[in-house]
Amino acid sequence: MFRLVGLTGGIGTGKSTVARMIRELGVPVIDADLLARQVVEPGQPAHAEIVAAWPDVIDQGGGIDRKKLAERVFADPASRTRLEAITHPRITERALAQADDFRRQGLQLAFLEAALLVETGLHRRLDGLVLVVASEEQQMSRVMAREGCTRGQALARLQAQLPLEEKRRAASDVIDNSGDEAATQRQVEELVRKLLATS
Repeated sequence: MFRLVGLTGGIGTGKSTVARMIRELGVPVIDADLLARQVVEPGQPAHAEIVAAWPDVIDQGGGIDRKKLAERVFADPASRTRLEAITHPRITERALAQADDFRRQGLQLAFLEAALLVETGLHRRLDGLVLVVASEEQQMSRVMAREGCTRGQALARLQAQLPLEEKRRAASDVIDNSGDEAATQRQVEELVRKLLATS
């Protein structure tokens, strides 16, 4: 039996680190961020819809200036909702098509890594949800280091997301990434072993 399990977490919790560890164990991880970039490439229907909605976010090469688009939509909830309506169904469609390919190949397990699985309700269509957590202090320091932003900006990004406690209620498993990498690795190995044994 094939299972597609969600992998999510808050900003700075280390979701990408856990995804890398899962891949290193030979289990495929579908990256929703990569799919999000693909669905807005020139020639794709989502690209045309975004150009029609926000003509000023096009770069010189005809692509979408993702930074400029993010600035526009994060400042305006209605624009953000509109962008999500354009992109999320197409990202979901591609992710589920990839999962079908894995199923046809005879694989037992794959993960879908995405930040908004709970917010979009997509987690309900999956065979489990793994939540990556870390302390708020660690989230803040990781975001500040990665984005080169101030403590206030990092806190604003944290507060713009659904709280980890709410995501925890939807999760079937939790990986605590607040220790060292070896501790996280042990949890990931145990989780993958458990999921393979029950699929």
